[in-house]
Amino acid sequence: MALDTLQKRQIRGARLRLAGLIGPGALWLTLFFAMPLVIILLYSFMTNGPRGNVVWQATLDQYLTLLTKDTYVNAYKRSIWVSILTTLASLLIGYPLALFIVRSPQRWRTALLFLVLIPFWTNFLVRIYAWQIILSNNGLINSTLQALGLPQQNLLNTENATLLGLVYGELPFMVLPLYASIDRFDFTLMEAAADLGASRWRAFLRIMLPITMPGVAAGSVLVFIPTVGQFVVSELLGGAKVDYIGDLLQRLFLRENPPKWPLGSAMAVVMMVVLMALIMLYFRSTTEEDR
Repeated sequence: MALDTLQKRQIRGARLRLAGLIGPGALWLTLFFAMPLVIILLYSFMTNGPRGNVVWQATLDQYLTLLTKDTYVNAYKRSIWVSILTTLASLLIGYPLALFIVRSPQRWRTALLFLVLIPFWTNFLVRIYAWQIILSNNGLINSTLQALGLPQQNLLNTENATLLGLVYGELPFMVLPLYASIDRFDFTLMEAAADLGASRWRAFLRIMLPITMPGVAAGSVLVFIPTVGQFVVSELLGGAKVDYIGDLLQRLFLRENPPKWPLGSAMAVVMMVVLMALIMLYFRSTTEEDR
């Protein structure tokens, strides 16, 4: 009987210690992650009042507006497409760069990784303003073109400028996971494939790329997710000429008069659902390929 009581006390003490370890993290996630999501979800089913206030009257009008109005449908399509292009461009640039760092002499690796991380030392907004100056009509690129006798190019306030800014901003998030994955790769496998008659390109596609696919998947997710909701780059470099999801969310919550919080909340919920579906599909496809 005494043994059972002792065991119960030990179990109770272990549970209390576990609760003490998990409790702060669980409280933090509940307050700053779960509750805001619940609030956004509830707002998405509410009605917008005449003065911008939220009327607690359940309705699906916000979601019907998103599905039927071309402005919002096109914003989703445009944002996803630009995010895909940004991810692909970052992958095409980041994979060779990560491979170059891995294959560099050991004494140079730290310095090269340091160069990849240097942009994080400066505020992202400041770096985008720097690109705005570089791409302007009197900026570095156009000044160089004029010095060479070439015509001036309209580089700023274009979709290409937006894509350039997104790739520049998200590239380190692609390089670092790829570096970690490629660094663990056994390059003797490539030598074995070459001995068996495989070309470098075929060996890369059949051996190296599948083995380093976890790094590709991690980098792609880290680039794709923040790019979908980005609005600073499109506004400063793209001139806000076309609407992306981030631009519309900012407008609905902050710039509309009166603000449309229920519609903005519904747009955010739909964006999260689309992102979750695309990410699950991506991870499922990469997992099946690895098998």
